[in-house]
Amino acid sequence: QVQLVESGGGLVQAGGSLRLSCTASGSGFSINTMGWYRQAPGKQRELVAAITRGGSANYADSVKGRFTISRDNAKNTVYLQMNSLKPEDTAVYFCNAELKFTGRGNPYNYWGQGTQVTVSS
Repeated sequence: QVQLVESGGGLVQAGGSLRLSCTASGSGFSINTMGWYRQAPGKQRELVAAITRGGSANYADSVKGRFTISRDNAKNTVYLQMNSLKPEDTAVYFCNAELKFTGRGNPYNYWGQGTQVTVSS
């Protein structure tokens, strides 16, 4: 059974840093794009950053220059380094991964359970 397990959220003061990690457990698959989304209270879930298997990354305008996404393909893990955090970054952060299973056709989309990031002013 495949699971995405996130860690690294917490409470931090404005200007501080946090690093989120997300690991896909299981076997029999390869991972295409991995990404981080966030959802603040009363708002829609939005893309924060995504990275392809080859390492090409894209970011939401609101986090460019402050957040860095990276991945370790051997560990099936994606990271999000968040620097210069602002109160408006407060949200639940969700990991997302597109998994391609051996012998199957289309890839499947998986989500983590979410991790809370709270930035105090």
